[in-house]
Amino acid sequence: MTYKRRVGILATAALLCLTGAAVQGEIIEQILVKVNGEVLTKTDLENRQVARLRDIQGQRVDLKANPNNAELRKLLDQITPTILVEAVDEMLVVQRGKELGYTLGDTQFKTVLDNIRTQNKLESEEEFQAALKQEGITLADLRKNLEKQMVWQRVQQNEVVNKIAMTEEEARAYYDSHLAEFTSPASVTLREILVASAVDPKGINVAADEAAQAKVDEIRARVVGGESFDKLAGEVSDAASRSNAGLIGPIKLDDLSSELRKMIQGMKVGDVTPPLRTARGYQLLKLESSTETQTLTFEQARERISEGVLTAKRQREFVKYLEKLRAQAIIEWKNADIKRAYDEGLKQQAAAAAEPSL
Repeated sequence: MTYKRRVGILATAALLCLTGAAVQGEIIEQILVKVNGEVLTKTDLENRQVARLRDIQGQRVDLKANPNNAELRKLLDQITPTILVEAVDEMLVVQRGKELGYTLGDTQFKTVLDNIRTQNKLESEEEFQAALKQEGITLADLRKNLEKQMVWQRVQQNEVVNKIAMTEEEARAYYDSHLAEFTSPASVTLREILVASAVDPKGINVAADEAAQAKVDEIRARVVGGESFDKLAGEVSDAASRSNAGLIGPIKLDDLSSELRKMIQGMKVGDVTPPLRTARGYQLLKLESSTETQTLTFEQARERISEGVLTAKRQREFVKYLEKLRAQAIIEWKNADIKRAYDEGLKQQAAAAAEPSL
C-alpha cells in the first residue's frame, strides 16, 4: 500500500461519525497517540482539522456531512501531517511549561476575557456566551486553549529566545546578504495634466486631435506664464488624478519607459515636459520631487538587522529545542497510518528548516 493511499485512508477515517467502541453504554474514544502518558484522540485530531480547514476556507466545515467528498479528503491529506506534528509539539511544550510552573491564573484569565469582550464589542454576558456557542467552544475550552498559548509563549521565550544573542559577524553577514532590503531605489513624484483626445472606431479623429493639441499647448503656455500647475490640474485635466491636483507617485524610475525615464532624469524639480502624445491624448508632466537610490548604512540598519538575525536564529533554535523534547519523550503510537502521517510531517518540517534563511 502506497503512502498516498494510506493517508487517504486516514482522511476517510477522519470523516466517520463514531470512532470508538460502545462498552456498557459508554463510548470509548479512539486514542491515536500517547505523549508522556497524555493522549491525543481522534476527536482531538478532528477538531484541529476543522479549525485548520476553517482558516483555509474561511468557514466552518462539517467533516461528517459528506464523507465521500474527494476534494475534502485531498485537502485533509495535505494538512494532517503538519497538524499531527503541531499537536505533539504542543503537548510536549505545554508539559514542559507545567514542569516549570507556568499556569494561567484567575486574574490573568479575567484580564484576557475582558480584552476579548472589548475587542469584539461583546458588552453583555449573553453576547459573550452566544459568541462562544457560535465558535462551538465552552468557557472551559477557551481557558484551556488560552493557557496552552500562554505556556507555549513563555517556554519559547525563557527556554530559547532569552538564550539567543547576535554576534557582530552574524550581523555583518546578514547586512551584506540582504543589502537590497536596505536599499530604496531612485523614484520620482509627478503631477499630470491630461487632455483627452477622442478616438472613433476608424482611428484618430483628426479635428478632435488637433483641438486637443491646441488645448494642451495653451495650458502649457499658462503654466510657463506663471499659473499654478497644481491648480490647473484640478480644473482642466481629464485624468482621474485631477481630484488630487494631478499628483501621481512616488514611482520607481525603473518602472518608467526608457524614453520617459531619460526625459525625467534630465529635468529639475518644478520643470514641465512638453506635451506628450499618449494613447489617452496629450499629457503634461511636472517633476514634483526626485530621490536618488539610497542604501542605509550598517549602523542605520542595525535594528532591522537584529530583528532579522534573531528571528531566523529563534526559529532554528526552537526547532532544535522541539527535537530535544521529542527525543526525551515517551511517544506511543496506537495507529500506524497516523504514525506515518506524523513522520511525513516531520520530514516536511525538517525540509522547511533546512532552507537557507539568508
